[in-house]
Amino acid sequence: MRYQVPQFIEIEDKIFGPLTLKQFIYLAGGGGVCLIFFSLLPIYLTVILSIPVVALSAGLAFYQVNGRPLIVVIEHAFGYLLGKKLYLWKARKEAADTGQAVIATKSEAAMPVPKLSESKLKDLAWSLNIKDRAKMGVADGPRTGFEI
Repeated sequence: MRYQVPQFIEIEDKIFGPLTLKQFIYLAGGGGVCLIFFSLLPIYLTVILSIPVVALSAGLAFYQVNGRPLIVVIEHAFGYLLGKKLYLWKARKEAADTGQAVIATKSEAAMPVPKLSESKLKDLAWSLNIKDRAKMGVADGPRTGFEI
């Protein structure tokens, strides 16, 4: 038995003409709110309040930020604004003669600076010399047809 594997699983199905179900719901919701405004409010107030509703519903339906839907961006913005934040504080020590603030971190003082020994320097020079070895015909492994 053969089963057909779907190939375009990341693309939503177009249900209502050129619109997906989510796009249709966003536009229908915005249109419904505008219809409620029209039936309950005077026309000048309806126009003023409908413009942001239409803009938001069209943005939710069609606008993307860096390839992500606007609803995801809004969700992440609210999560950031309402979520807990971690603030780190580093103690500053005043420099005696300059008067400038210096950040004192233990990680900088504790981390040793690696020194390049002569044998490591020779190894580095040997590995960088690959181009010269390839020209001379000395190879470490099988040739692939591509020359350096």
